[in-house]
Amino acid sequence: MNSKVIVITGGSRGIGAKTAMEAARRGFGVILTYNTAPDAAHAVVRAIEANEGKAVALRLDVSNTSSFAAFRSEVEKALKETWGSSHLNGLVNNAGYGLFRPIAAVTEEQFDGLFNVHLKGPFFLTQSLLPLLCNGASIVNLTSATTRVATAGVAPYASFKGGLQVLTRYMAKEFGEQGIRVNSVSPGPIRTELGGGLNDEFEALLSSQTALGRVGEPEEVARVITSLLTEDSGWINAQDIEVSGGYVV
Repeated sequence: MNSKVIVITGGSRGIGAKTAMEAARRGFGVILTYNTAPDAAHAVVRAIEANEGKAVALRLDVSNTSSFAAFRSEVEKALKETWGSSHLNGLVNNAGYGLFRPIAAVTEEQFDGLFNVHLKGPFFLTQSLLPLLCNGASIVNLTSATTRVATAGVAPYASFKGGLQVLTRYMAKEFGEQGIRVNSVSPGPIRTELGGGLNDEFEALLSSQTALGRVGEPEEVARVITSLLTEDSGWINAQDIEVSGGYVV
């Protein structure tokens, strides 16, 4: 019954949902989290189970650090009851949301909200789950190509994703003694609902800025994330991997 199990935050839709399904396809047990979309999360669980995988959906507000101790207890319970295990083999810090607003119009409340989800949350959630991560585990933090290419209107989001890239390297440095690898993945233009999704005009603009002439699909990012969780990437550590099809090169 014992198997490799990972936690994916924000696993109810988009890149998180596709990563959950891809990881399950490759034999991982999956604990995926949701905040406001339980039906979508349980639909992902059912899709995984329909393909003979195992998954559990747990509610988590990544911005609420006071809930992390209780969440860890739920993870421990799920590990024991579903997989007969006491440890995790991976953590994907994926949960997030977008805000398109110029610096001059960003409120302090909006700034703090983005900070809590994209940098503070991953920092303290990783800290909370660290005792459950086994030797040889892998952590993947989702960042963004907007940390490299300045796009008007996403300054706070991109700044905190840049902070997460730096944090990734420090995590890799500090967790290396435990045999834990830490990398980040930076998606470029991807067809998701982040920031309200893509309309035809915006998609055409993004496609024109990409060397391959199109936007990416969530599945294409999911395959890279899942690869970093496997032994195939066992010597990749402290790296940021941009998955963008050649965005603004």
